[in-house]
Amino acid sequence: MDKKQKTIMAIAFIAIVGFVGLWNVDLSQSYLMVSELSSDSGMYIGHDVNTMGVIKDGTLHISTGGTSFALLDLEDPSFEMNVEYTGSLPANLVEGQSISISGKMVSDDLIEANRIVMGCPSKYSE
Repeated sequence: MDKKQKTIMAIAFIAIVGFVGLWNVDLSQSYLMVSELSSDSGMYIGHDVNTMGVIKDGTLHISTGGTSFALLDLEDPSFEMNVEYTGSLPANLVEGQSISISGKMVSDDLIEANRIVMGCPSKYSE
């Protein structure tokens, strides 16, 4: 093999490794603030969303039928979104706690969550 063929083979190898490495990575999973979802709710209704916030004091209700609470915006607590969740709860889920959620926005003020993660992802992580 000459130098040109080796270079082409190396580039092809890198491209294949990159493609395989990103195969199961969902690059669209960005987090929106509660204020963003509230301000432009029509754009997100019926779609999967990821958001983060703080569980509003006095709103956490846990029953055999599911869990519900209001999620406050991290930067502007005047914005809130109602959340309903029917999965297994993290052991340390409490009011006033920062969380991130994923789910479907079903109305202008309600998300049906399918995942709750304690703490919030860093704005600076990729």
